[in-house]
Amino acid sequence: MFSFDDYRQIIKLIKETGKYATYEEAKNKDEFIIMRHDVEYSVERAYALSKVEESMDFRSTFFFQWTNNSYNILSRKNRDILTDMHERGQEIGLHFALNGMTDMRMIRDRIKQEIDMLSNMLGFEITSFSIHRPSPSVLAENIKLNGILNAYQDEFFSFDPKATPESKLEVKYMSDANHIWRYGYPDEETLNSHDKIQILTHPFAWTKKGYDNLENYKTLVNEKYVELIDSIDNECKDFGPLRDNFEKLPIEI
Repeated sequence: MFSFDDYRQIIKLIKETGKYATYEEAKNKDEFIIMRHDVEYSVERAYALSKVEESMDFRSTFFFQWTNNSYNILSRKNRDILTDMHERGQEIGLHFALNGMTDMRMIRDRIKQEIDMLSNMLGFEITSFSIHRPSPSVLAENIKLNGILNAYQDEFFSFDPKATPESKLEVKYMSDANHIWRYGYPDEETLNSHDKIQILTHPFAWTKKGYDNLENYKTLVNEKYVELIDSIDNECKDFGPLRDNFEKLPIEI
């Protein structure tokens, strides 16, 4: 259920509805399907998923974190990836982490600050954000900022703290959180039975082969391990002769 072929089938069904749109396009539509990606652990996996979309002439929005322990959005490698995605037509946004903040004025100020910094560092304008693990109070706030779109504002998301998969909301929301589809699966029946839909995926969950939750995390850890070894090798002149001692991956697949 989490292979690239599975994802291609979802894209195919979305395109057949004729309703897919970016956040900016969806603002003025009575019907839309928005595809969104919150990037938690791996810029590389987000990039791979964007290539799958490009192969099917499909574009969506990828939200990247500024404050993330798993990747550095401003490394040369990752800046090049985000720039390439942007130039190929993907929307790039900020995935904002609350990091314990509860004061709404402070949250609004920090979102604007991070978007401004990210725009300056990447060299193109960032105009949208999603919130990482939003609290009910933040969702209820319906944050709207001048010239900036919030993936959770009421045009794109219907907040109901008691919502179930059967709830009849103005905007149907589906998410692959925790390697489980929440609030429904984007099959043909679901996509055609709702006027407004927002779909959230997490790119680290999607691979060419498709894995269950445990095996997916194993492959992710191995990829990050190789990334660390490569980074050390590129930075430290004395590491090369020692590299063979680190080649064995930490988790057997």
